[in-house]
Amino acid sequence: MKTKGKGKGNREHILWRYFIISFFIFLFAASIAVKLFSTTVIHADKWNEKAAKEMSKVMTIKPERGEILAYDGNVLATNLRYYTLRLDYRSERFNDGRLLLSIDSLADSLALYFPHRDAKEWKAHLTKPLDKKPEKRPRAHLILRDISYADLEMVRANFPYLNQKNRNRSGLTIESRLRRRNPYGDMARRSIGSISEDSVTGEVHGVSGLEMALDSLLYGVPGQAKKIPLTHNIVNWTDIEPIRGYDIRTTIDINMQDIVENELNAILEEKDADWGVAVLMEVATGDIKAISNLEKNPKTGRYIEGMNRAVLGYEPGSVVKTLSMLVALEDGIVTNLGEAIPTGGSYAYAGGRPITDSHYTASLRVDEVLEHSSNIAMARIITREYDKKPSAYYKRIERLGFFDPMNTGIAGERIPNFPRNPSRLTLSRVSYGYATEIPPLSTLSIYNAIANDGKYVRPRLVKELIGEGRDSILPVTYIRDSVCSVKNARILREMLKKVVWGDRGTGKLLRNPLVEIAGKTGTSYMVDSGHYNTSKKRLSFCGFFPADKPLYSCIVLTCRPREGMRGAAATSGMVLKNIALKMYSRGMLNNSSDYRENPVQGSRPTVFANTESRYTAIKTGLDIASFRHFSKPQLTPPGTVPSVVGLGLRDAIATMEEAGYEVTFTGSGYVAAQAPLAGTRFMPGGKVHITLSQH
Repeated sequence: MKTKGKGKGNREHILWRYFIISFFIFLFAASIAVKLFSTTVIHADKWNEKAAKEMSKVMTIKPERGEILAYDGNVLATNLRYYTLRLDYRSERFNDGRLLLSIDSLADSLALYFPHRDAKEWKAHLTKPLDKKPEKRPRAHLILRDISYADLEMVRANFPYLNQKNRNRSGLTIESRLRRRNPYGDMARRSIGSISEDSVTGEVHGVSGLEMALDSLLYGVPGQAKKIPLTHNIVNWTDIEPIRGYDIRTTIDINMQDIVENELNAILEEKDADWGVAVLMEVATGDIKAISNLEKNPKTGRYIEGMNRAVLGYEPGSVVKTLSMLVALEDGIVTNLGEAIPTGGSYAYAGGRPITDSHYTASLRVDEVLEHSSNIAMARIITREYDKKPSAYYKRIERLGFFDPMNTGIAGERIPNFPRNPSRLTLSRVSYGYATEIPPLSTLSIYNAIANDGKYVRPRLVKELIGEGRDSILPVTYIRDSVCSVKNARILREMLKKVVWGDRGTGKLLRNPLVEIAGKTGTSYMVDSGHYNTSKKRLSFCGFFPADKPLYSCIVLTCRPREGMRGAAATSGMVLKNIALKMYSRGMLNNSSDYRENPVQGSRPTVFANTESRYTAIKTGLDIASFRHFSKPQLTPPGTVPSVVGLGLRDAIATMEEAGYEVTFTGSGYVAAQAPLAGTRFMPGGKVHITLSQH
């Protein structure tokens, strides 16, 4: 009986437990049912409204930024996708043992292709997280940052352990992002500009150069997406596709840009200047073919792309005398080019400090004023007309269009700063280049107009906008149809030619029979502690070439050269001269690559066109048209002339200079021939001539 009672009691306890558990299950189910009823019936409107609000949210899809191109389609700025690789040491099926078995070969592979760590360092980097407890190991251990897609594919396909297809086993995670890249490095970097990401919106916009000035075109049009419910998921659905930004074709010529930057850099280094700027422009169209802004890096002493000073204002010095002479000729202030203008040692005008010239002359003819760069003569000519109404001079310059915005597309562009109501004394200073601030590009535009028979073409850096199914070629435009008559433009060109070719021209150092240059030197003292410091100068040269049939105009401005000759012709002028000669040697001035006098009628241009080369007759009959780009140079014995046929100019020069030879070259493109021939034993220090061809 006791046993039966005990069994009965246990059953009652079990029933009570079952009842309690069932009660709580029922209670839980009832609460779910009540909540479900409340959500779907009582508060249905509220939740439907909330769901609709969430589903109706519109998300912005960022458009792809357009590219910036050179005039021939070469890419100057583009978007490239880069990848960052990390290891998740706590991934679901992470295999410690397999990693340790592969660690040596993996470290060797990484060291070979990514040598910022050697194999020992890579091994330590990969195994360090394994020293921690599994639950404390990192989930995003950095392996490689910002590698290309080609490198990513190589790693995933060939590197031990990382080549596993199951990422849960390897723990490999991949992040990607678009980055703006300039394939040509610092070339024209300031003019191209840079971009930055907004920390709030995540949008990427230009902050300098063309990237900023044309940001609305490059950025494109954002798209829109919203969430929609599918059978098993809620996904983002694109309602409006984003429109990619315009590709912008600029006027920059990569070959000319390379010449301008190299020549400017060479003079800045030679003269130990603070900075320099050079702009090369096509006369007929106003296309800016090259623009370089270099300044010394105080840490390294080397010159790097700096502030875009081409559009910033500086006292121009004597280069502005050409503008003053243009006004004088157009207004009839001077009509007789043989008229003698008294100069003497000094000219006291309007009670100010006497105006002086660097060279004494008793008088100068009108057509000699620019050649001698006379401050006195220029001041006498301008004040002859505007002495009693100095403010009229500003209005006269304004009518030329000199103060009109150029809208070149260069960010930070400024207009010339002239005194609107100058005193008589200030007027005299303005006439020869002081008391004003003029951007180099504005000065160049006037010289370009003179070279262009008075047609005042607007400088431009943007040639075409290219979009999806929509292209827009920007036409050549003019600030004014004409700033002077064709006759006066011709007179001014002759005056500027005499600056270089005249007996006492300030630019006679720039004479060269291959390319005749016309232009004007300019020197301005820098302000230091409120006063002009005569030991600190900005030196400029502005002109055009060839002088008789101008194709290109150019301005160069260098700041505070410290070494060697410090005149404007020996610094800025020398840059322009070297640019012109390099362009001539590469056939960029509508000239044949053979610049011998009287070449044989109908004959092929000789390979060695440079008459100064001692090897002009070594290689004859070469069929340049059959030359193949990127041909592999042949190997040559040590101590002989290396082979550079098939290389680009920079690589060829570097190879020859490394072997101890000086290099001269003609043409453009890739090396088609060399003299002496590859494998020739030749004295180190001798000159090797290489011929380039585009074919």
